Amino acid sequence: MPAAGPPALAKTPLLLAPFFLWGTAMVAMKGTTDHTTPLFLATVRLLPAGLLVLLAAIWLGRPHPQGWRAWAWIGLFAVVDGTLFQGFLAEGLARTGAGIGSVMIDSQPLIVALLAFWLFGERIGLWGWLGLAIGILGISLLGLPEAWLLAVSDRLLQWLHLPLHSAAPAIADLWPTDQNWLRALFNNGRWLMLLAAASMAVGTILSRYVSRWADPIAATGWHMVVGSIPLAFGSWSLESQQWQQLGLNDWLALSYATVFGSAIAYGLFFYFAASGSLTSLSALTFLTPVFALLFGNLFLGEQLGMIQWVGVILSLISILLISQRDWLTAQWLKTRLQPPAADPALVEGPDRSSQ
Repeated sequence: MPAAGPPALAKTPLLLAPFFLWGTAMVAMKGTTDHTTPLFLATVRLLPAGLLVLLAAIWLGRPHPQGWRAWAWIGLFAVVDGTLFQGFLAEGLARTGAGIGSVMIDSQPLIVALLAFWLFGERIGLWGWLGLAIGILGISLLGLPEAWLLAVSDRLLQWLHLPLHSAAPAIADLWPTDQNWLRALFNNGRWLMLLAAASMAVGTILSRYVSRWADPIAATGWHMVVGSIPLAFGSWSLESQQWQQLGLNDWLALSYATVFGSAIAYGLFFYFAASGSLTSLSALTFLTPVFALLFGNLFLGEQLGMIQWVGVILSLISILLISQRDWLTAQWLKTRLQPPAADPALVEGPDRSSQ
């Protein structure tokens, strides 16, 4: 990356479009959760969007997937990034706010960066690792229960023998002791959002392999269609009253989440992921919570506490460090290797005015 100046987060607004659409789609979906069921919501978001992407691929003349390897990768991609991601997202969204849920999901660049470093040898560098560390801290402040964070800080201050510490409960007292702790864990919306983040991160990595055997746009459409089948079956067998309470505004919100938040957003994202840096592209997903928090506050009245706002700020700092790591490294090396400026008096020579 050229060192002449800080590169923009995106060379074109098209690169930022998926993250804006994802953030606003989260708000639109959250507004319908009281009138529908999670698996039905995930199916409606995924299946029609996949069909739209396939129609776009046909209109653009994209090649159809050929061979068992292409379909095998698409099938694996569908299970991970379609079924698991959308299922965890919808179930988690029913249990948490759109803004905080979006932030939790967008912890996936941290996982993508590590997997891309391990599998593809993508360079992270000092600034990238620093950004990842800050991002993990920010996500921790957003995702961990506030009582647990207060308990940890209380113990830390006591360990440092500092007099200022709160009357937070003991850390051990916050851990569930009954046999239903696993069920309680999966009823936690933030934990489900983290599982969705992990699914999307693995799906982003899989998209690189899928693109070796199939066109990325066509594969994106097929993975959405195939991935929606288990969700539809689960909704049919486990849920009831999926659409009876949906009104006109709900259907409009679902249409927006389907067309813009899925078909267009995922088509663009996986098209970019097939050729660009996975770490830098995934780092841009930290922009999604900004849009989700903004529109969640405007339309749903969602509010964040002080600890959560600190987590949001740290997450945004991490995206700057990760996405600009090459330029920051170049500037740092330029400063270190640049020779010291010569003394003007030595360059001009001795003063001859007295001669």
